[in-house]
Amino acid sequence: MSNHLPNEARVIPLRPHGARPAVAPPRQAPPAPAAKEPLWRDLVGDVLRRERLAQERTLKDVADEARISMPYLSEVERGRKEASSEVLAAAAHALGLNLGDLLTRAQGELTRLTSRYAGGNRRGAAGSSHDGMCLAA
Repeated sequence: MSNHLPNEARVIPLRPHGARPAVAPPRQAPPAPAAKEPLWRDLVGDVLRRERLAQERTLKDVADEARISMPYLSEVERGRKEASSEVLAAAAHALGLNLGDLLTRAQGELTRLTSRYAGGNRRGAAGSSHDGMCLAA
């Protein structure tokens, strides 16, 4: 039987008596955050806006021809909306492009920008001769 009273707790030390606590290593500054990769919707919107401005066309003109609302096209151009492939195709056609042209230009921007972030060394691309894009819905 135990010599302890029922309401008395027994203390078990975690380190031997007289042992000095370990000194924590000096704190290092956190590593600089990695540059964020651009979002696809931002790239596509940039391509649409650049093409529209290069043609000196108004947002209203392109939206009317694409049969989408002007505010929605504006949101797409600013990368605020993730447009469906149908909307992107309609906007591209209104600008005289096909969907493939639009996506190829956006992919070129993505490649250019991400090679800047990764110093030209994309993860998973080592030893690969493929340089392409795959979109899935």
